[in-house]
Amino acid sequence: MKYTEKISNKLNELLEKNYDAEKGYLNAAENVDSTKLKIFFKSRASERSLFAKELRTEILSYGQIPEDDGSIKGVMHRNWMSLKSLFSANDEKAILEEAMRGEKANLEEYKEILKEDAFAPSTQKMLEEQQQKIQAAINTLMVEEELS
Repeated sequence: MKYTEKISNKLNELLEKNYDAEKGYLNAAENVDSTKLKIFFKSRASERSLFAKELRTEILSYGQIPEDDGSIKGVMHRNWMSLKSLFSANDEKAILEEAMRGEKANLEEYKEILKEDAFAPSTQKMLEEQQQKIQAAINTLMVEEELS
């Protein structure tokens, strides 16, 4: 496997995770009544859409083909969130917990990928900035969970 192919495969994994997160946040926004939470989830979805665009651009710069959709695992997580929201009567606390779980999993993905030292400095910087924004979202979710 060529260097650029290995890097683009790693970036494609993150790209799929960001597609999943965007769709998950849009799903969460549809299943809460709180205007504040709707805005927060929609904002996170927009942020993840931006992450995906940045990752797609980076993958293309390596001369590789970006993924077009999320992962099977992400579809299953969103289905679980939908099912959970049905059974918990749109329980915002349960939705916040699922969002937190998803974000923590994403953060771990970024940490793992950033252990690679094969990225160009611009790619490394982009990934670190995205990781910091995910951490900020986790911090906000923790505050929201405490308040709900």
